Amino acid sequence: MVGAAFFFIYMLFYEYRAEDFHQQQKEKIINTLKFLTKIEEIDEELISAMDRITINDVYAQKLFIFDKDKNLLYSRLDHKPTDLTKNILSRLSSLKTKVEQKSGRYDVLGIYVEQDGEVFYGISNAYDLPGYHKLNYLKYILFLTFMIIVLVVIFMSYYLSKKITNPIVALTRQIKDFNFESKYEPIAVMDGRKNEVAVLGQRFNELMQRMNEAFSFQKNAVHHISHELKTPIAVLVSNFERIEKEVDINKIKFLIKDQKEDTENLSKIINSLLEIAKTESGNTPKLSRIRIDELIFDLVDELNVLYPDFQFSIKYSESIEDESKLTIFANLRLLKASLSNMMINCIQYSVDNLATIVITPVNKRLQIDFINNGPVINENERQYIYGRYFRGENSKGKRGFGLGLVFIKKILTMHDGTISYVANEEANSNKFTITLPLN
Repeated sequence: MVGAAFFFIYMLFYEYRAEDFHQQQKEKIINTLKFLTKIEEIDEELISAMDRITINDVYAQKLFIFDKDKNLLYSRLDHKPTDLTKNILSRLSSLKTKVEQKSGRYDVLGIYVEQDGEVFYGISNAYDLPGYHKLNYLKYILFLTFMIIVLVVIFMSYYLSKKITNPIVALTRQIKDFNFESKYEPIAVMDGRKNEVAVLGQRFNELMQRMNEAFSFQKNAVHHISHELKTPIAVLVSNFERIEKEVDINKIKFLIKDQKEDTENLSKIINSLLEIAKTESGNTPKLSRIRIDELIFDLVDELNVLYPDFQFSIKYSESIEDESKLTIFANLRLLKASLSNMMINCIQYSVDNLATIVITPVNKRLQIDFINNGPVINENERQYIYGRYFRGENSKGKRGFGLGLVFIKKILTMHDGTISYVANEEANSNKFTITLPLN
């Protein structure tokens, strides 16, 4: 682009030099003609003196003046007309008053002139020494400027390419050295930078974090499952052995009741692990419209069969006549499992066999509060409650496997939902709040 611009500038000056020099030649012809027409007799000595005085005006100039019959009247320094001069003279007329031509690096100009009622022809053949000097000087300046610009562009391109590629090279090196077997550490990203490399690094960290979680879960799945199933299975086997040896009907009924409860716990463990595995495998769940209060009422009926002494009080924060304020778009199986886990937590950690569920539409979202009285979660443990297999101090002596809240949070996140916990230590009260987008 710069080279093309410089070439354009050079060509403009080249054309300007020719036009300017032709104008000088024309003025020289007219001035000479005026001088000749003002003297009655042509004094050869006078003309020769004039030629010597003006010899340096135009370099190597040949100047010829012809009358109307194209007879030679004046020749500068006694130059003889050449074939080129005769050719141009033959082409001049009242209809063609100007002829411009190049002869090597010489500029040749022929003009038809009417002066004081008479017709003359003038031809100038000269070399524009100052013009070509200026043109050559401009050529060198433009070439030197172009080379300087090229060098600056090369240097800046090298500098910028290094500045741009260094973060990419560093990022690729860190990606290449990434190891799933070692402890997960996000790759370093320049804080405060919003360029493409920083965004790429952040997206890679997010991807690797999800993959690391899935890989970690799969890697430790056998360990976790065996750890969680070991105790329930041992209890089941022990109960069967006791039932087999027991002869007292009442004790057999008691053992069967325990066996039923342990079997249900085992079923919950398996279902929860299965659901977590499915959601983390990236399978897209099928969504449908669900009226949340109807789903909660159905779950209350199901849980009443297993926990007949426990009562749920379902309340609406306001009178809701518009059904859309209670309808969400979600996967029924997953949402039912998460709400069921939430309600079972209320049952397990309640001290008075009572829990309250409050439904509130808030700013295009549906808020569901689960409130029960019982041991609260310690403040220093609350940051870990959504971690896998975490069980707090309030879980001692209670059956469970530390996956309930992880499972609930995972499903809510898939549905653009949230979960939060607030404890009232004075009232010994727990409140979990779930929010989901309305349909």
